[in-house]
Amino acid sequence: MSRDLTILTDVSLITCIVQRGKADKVVQTAQEAGASGATIYYGYGSGVRERLGVLGLAIDVEKEIITAMVADDQADRIFERMYFAAELDVPGNGVIYMTRLEKAATFIPKDILDRVHAKGSHRP
Repeated sequence: MSRDLTILTDVSLITCIVQRGKADKVVQTAQEAGASGATIYYGYGSGVRERLGVLGLAIDVEKEIITAMVADDQADRIFERMYFAAELDVPGNGVIYMTRLEKAATFIPKDILDRVHAKGSHRP
């Protein structure tokens, strides 16, 4: 059995940190915009909003962190949709950022690779 390594070079990683309970909606929106999937994990964070609280009580500092590796040609669209799905235009709701990846690797079925190579060979 032959083992192949397919290197992806036109990819970015979108990371979105949101208040607990919002990640599922953000991931669904990312997938509808073209992302093949995403990973959700949990963390703790703090900021001005958490220190103030309502009536001096602490606000929950638990966060959901979403990461999605996306093709560069889809990255801006997915980024924008995730931003609005997470309601990041509201102060204190979180942050989103995109990191250009030098390279990544994962299994890609041969039929998909063949289609990508065929499309690339028809470029002017």
